[in-house]
Amino acid sequence: MAELRVQSGAVIALRLFDIAYSIDLKRIESLWSDHTKGVAVRSSLISAPTKAISFEVPPLQISLDPLTLTVGEARLSCPVTARLYDFGVVSLSVRIPTTGMSWEEFTGFTNEVDRLIGSASGENPWRLILDRLRKDLGSALHRPTSSLLQEDHLIAVVDQWSEPVIGADLSGRIDLIPILTGEHRSLSEKARADLLRQSFSYYDDDLVVVTWDRAFIHEPRNDSDVADIIEVANAQLLEFRYYDQLLNEELPRMYELIRKARLTRNILSSRRFANLARKLHTLVAEVTELTEKAENVLQVTGDVYLARIYQATLENLRVPAVSAAVGKKLSIIRDTYSALFGEASGARSELLELAIILLIVIEIVIMLLGGRA
Repeated sequence: MAELRVQSGAVIALRLFDIAYSIDLKRIESLWSDHTKGVAVRSSLISAPTKAISFEVPPLQISLDPLTLTVGEARLSCPVTARLYDFGVVSLSVRIPTTGMSWEEFTGFTNEVDRLIGSASGENPWRLILDRLRKDLGSALHRPTSSLLQEDHLIAVVDQWSEPVIGADLSGRIDLIPILTGEHRSLSEKARADLLRQSFSYYDDDLVVVTWDRAFIHEPRNDSDVADIIEVANAQLLEFRYYDQLLNEELPRMYELIRKARLTRNILSSRRFANLARKLHTLVAEVTELTEKAENVLQVTGDVYLARIYQATLENLRVPAVSAAVGKKLSIIRDTYSALFGEASGARSELLELAIILLIVIEIVIMLLGGRA
């Protein structure tokens, strides 16, 4: 059997950042109407039936200046795009095309790209691209953030092989493990089986394998839906991680403020408790609004091919676990808000009772003094 060669393909490096509380996508569409800035288009899934899976609020994709990369001895001009989500996340994507490689060469090429720009550590151009983008977006960013949190994913895509292949046979003809892990050493059979467990095919001639931070896609129809699904899952993870960190920082401050408020009980206690309660209510409302937007970015109503890949990617990234952690912390804050509201009401009732008693005492004193006169 002849050696399989990658006739055409690409490596897609994704890097996602949380850059604002929310993003005004319509404002960006207006800003990008100037053709000197490129094209802004609303994203949609190409092959999926709208009734089965679709964006609730379609993110906006804009083209940026290409990036020049030197991979091995090749100097390549690589398209760069940014996809903006209304809940404040931007996904930067660099597509590095390749042609005419053996599988070993393609694996080496993928790992070299990861070394150059894919890895979260080491020198890379992501921050420069992001800084330029922030300036261009300007007023479209509502409450910009300077969060250092980010997510990255590397996707190896083969559009065409040197000969027709059956997707289910690929794992027997090529070794997918090095491209899914970046590892050079041999893995145990159990580790290999775990990595290949999340494999999917819809037609005879396609294959998708998803892992924690990498994916392999063979799609001869140049369909980008799977890559888009992987990106969405990473955007959700980043948003939940951001608010998980925010609530982790807020809870100790909340407890300290409550402790101080209870130590200094006086005539203004009701106002102090009410102010704290309002602050917590605002925090809960804001976090709930944005996390619900992130959670519902994709509307999945049918158990279809893309829906299964989407669910597998969410599980690999542990999105449900992070989302549950955010929900638990929000529940704690809601309970605290209710308790503070109760204390504020109680303090107001006590103050009212004291005022009534004081008025009665004054009235009695006036009556006594009047009787003596």
